[in-house]
Amino acid sequence: MKKEYIFKSERLGFRNWTENDLDEFAKINADLDVMKHFPRPLSKTETAEFIDRLKIHYNKYGYNYFATEILKTGELIGFIGLAYQNYKTDFTPATDIGWRLKRSAWGNGFATEGAKKCLEFAFNHLNLKNIISTCSKQNKQSENVMIKIGMEKVGEFNHPNLKEYPAYEKCILYKINKNLW
Repeated sequence: MKKEYIFKSERLGFRNWTENDLDEFAKINADLDVMKHFPRPLSKTETAEFIDRLKIHYNKYGYNYFATEILKTGELIGFIGLAYQNYKTDFTPATDIGWRLKRSAWGNGFATEGAKKCLEFAFNHLNLKNIISTCSKQNKQSENVMIKIGMEKVGEFNHPNLKEYPAYEKCILYKINKNLW
C-alpha cells in the first residue's frame, strides 16, 4: 500500500496519524530512555488519547506533530512536527516545533533533517512567521537540534504545565523567525 505523505524530506515521510500507529507509538512512549525528559512514560491508553488530540489538531490547524516514517522501510520512528501552544506564558500563543523518536532512530540526523523540513513547511506552505521550541533544561540532545536548525536561544522559563514536576519545570526557549531562516 502506497503511503500518503503530506511532505517528505530526503529520508523521511510526514503524515497524519492513524489508528494503525497505536501499537508502535505506544512502545515509543513507554520507553524510559525516550521519555527521560518528561515526567513519566505514557500508557497505551494515554498514547491513544494523544493520537486523537493530534488528529483533531491537524483538522483544526493543518499541521501537528506528524507521524514520521523512514521512507526506505516505512518504519514509524515517532514524531517530528508542529503544534499550536497556548499555555500561559509571555511568548504564547505560538507554534512549537518538536520531536520524539524511538531509540533506534537516534544518532542518524533524523530529528535535524525532519525539523528543517518542518520549518520549510511552516514558513513556505503555512506562511507562519515565527516558530518556537522548548524542552526541559537538562535535554541537551533536543537543544542541540534546535541549534542545528538555526534557532536562537531566547531564555529560560518555568513551564506552567509542569508545576507539579519540579525536575522538569525549568525549560529553555528557542525561536526562529521566517525572515531569518
